Amino acid sequence: MAGNGNDSPAIGIDLGTTYSCVAVWKHNRTEIIPNDQGNRTTPSCVAFANKERLIGDGSNNQQATNPANTVFDANRLIGRRFSDSKVQEDIKLWPFKVIQGSDDTPKIVVTYKGEKKEFMAEEISSMILGKMKETAEAYLGKVVKDAVITVPAYFNDSQRQATKDAGTIAGLNVIRMINEPTAAAIAYGLDNKSDIVGKINVLIFDLGGWNFDVSIMTIEEGGVFEVKAVAGDTHLGGEDFDNRMVDHCVLEFKSRRWNKDLTGNQRALGRLRFACEKAKRILSCANQSSIELDSLHDGIDLYMKFTQAKFIELNMDLFKSSIKTLETCLSDAKMKKSCIDHVILVGGSTRIPKVQRMLLEYFNGRELCKSVNPDEAVAYGAAVLASKLSGNTEKSVQDVGLHDVTPLSLGVGVKGHRFGVVIPRNTQIPTSKSRIYVTASDNQSEVGIVVYQGERSKCTDNHLLGQFIVSGIPPAPKGVSKIMVYFEIDANGILTVTVVITSTGKIEKLTINDANRRLSKEVIEKMVSDAEKYKLEDQEFEKKARAYNKLEDCVYTMKNKIKEYNIKKREPSETMKEMEKAIAETSKWLGDNHDAPFAELDLKKMHLEFVCKPLFRYKNKVAEYN
Repeated sequence: MAGNGNDSPAIGIDLGTTYSCVAVWKHNRTEIIPNDQGNRTTPSCVAFANKERLIGDGSNNQQATNPANTVFDANRLIGRRFSDSKVQEDIKLWPFKVIQGSDDTPKIVVTYKGEKKEFMAEEISSMILGKMKETAEAYLGKVVKDAVITVPAYFNDSQRQATKDAGTIAGLNVIRMINEPTAAAIAYGLDNKSDIVGKINVLIFDLGGWNFDVSIMTIEEGGVFEVKAVAGDTHLGGEDFDNRMVDHCVLEFKSRRWNKDLTGNQRALGRLRFACEKAKRILSCANQSSIELDSLHDGIDLYMKFTQAKFIELNMDLFKSSIKTLETCLSDAKMKKSCIDHVILVGGSTRIPKVQRMLLEYFNGRELCKSVNPDEAVAYGAAVLASKLSGNTEKSVQDVGLHDVTPLSLGVGVKGHRFGVVIPRNTQIPTSKSRIYVTASDNQSEVGIVVYQGERSKCTDNHLLGQFIVSGIPPAPKGVSKIMVYFEIDANGILTVTVVITSTGKIEKLTINDANRRLSKEVIEKMVSDAEKYKLEDQEFEKKARAYNKLEDCVYTMKNKIKEYNIKKREPSETMKEMEKAIAETSKWLGDNHDAPFAELDLKKMHLEFVCKPLFRYKNKVAEYN
């Protein structure tokens, strides 16, 4: 529990790959916090321009004009290895560069202020989280430290820990991480509290920009939420649908119409991707949309129509995949589809008409629940949990009880390259379980503990979380010495592994290091320092930009005052010459000094105002001289 009460409210952040959202419990209800542009969601995008760093709305247009230095989809990289096949597939689609760092870590490469910079996915995500933090602070007028951050239900341990690290880098105390569908269910449960009698079974179908989760849970009267099963695909969502449209357009451009290859023109691809996403959104409420891009490549314009039928044709296999995942979740929960009382839609991609029709057909025409806002429900639920954990005593908040599950099985590699499961998937968390293993050879003095997460029988087909050596086993025939492996998962879904040599009582714990995708304390501290440096640079740039604009406005105002008040005949010629000279010199200086420091810009403005002080005598005499 954070224990800060209302002095420093805890916030809920939906850290989405495409869009993020922040909310807070205030005035006995959850409030979605608008950003500085008045928008209730913020693009999860960071652009590195020549002179500034843009986060959120300001970075969106950069995808078309500055694609190589505009980073999006950071959550597709977070907690993954560079050699991961999914990462390799994504790299082919991104206009920005991703390289292999130490310990197989993916690193994003951009050019910022004339220098090459390398960032881990955690750093990019921390920039977005920092933007959400600043948005909340501006709205609340208070410093915010504590936060609940949401993650896809199917995130593995490495991805969860990396997300938590991103929060730390952003200056947040992550008091809990919660699965996105679970947060959405809290939003639904509170909004429909009066309609819940006894216990109901709900299925949350969460199809976002890049991630797909299905969760089945029970909601009890009074506000107890118990997750029964989760299933999902961390690489299925709206951006995959966009990419199918982009690929189709590229094929048309190359083979059927203009015989031109777009694949080497990243700026053209950026413009095309932006246009395809817009067309996809239109197709959610219209039968057709069009893509019109002037001079896309080699001076050739692109004009294409997309119908809903064509969109479905391009993505039908992905839609079917989502239904198969849903069936897996029902099977894991040991439920028939007839047992589901409500199907709740979450995520922007659930607006796609074909997705809704397939769900209606699967559930035999049962009405789909659209009462929660698919873009805001996750942040809403996270804010409720944040308020509860930070000590809010309001009954509606304190009554919320949450029982989540681990999405993937956890275990160790055993003899024959088999995967020895210690904690099966969909086990309720927090939890702890242990297994006893014996030595595999005579006089074995040490054993390697290799920890995996996944569902494959062969251990190496699963996700490697970490490994370490336990030594000091007393000499004995094989099968005599026993080693107890103890797994513990906390409420955030993060794992700790402890090994005990039963005959000696010696204890070893899994050392967390970069090799298993967790950042060391030293690396996190450096990233926190870097984040603060970038924040100060952003503030200095904004300060300079405001000062530049003020000086520019001042020059414009002085020029117009001379014309407006027609005072040339009313002032001594020397005074007029001095003012006109100062205005002209300042105007020229502005054109030559776009990067001037704040102090110099401020001094120039003060000097110009002093020289042109006589103009202000005429401020209230416009009518007299007109």
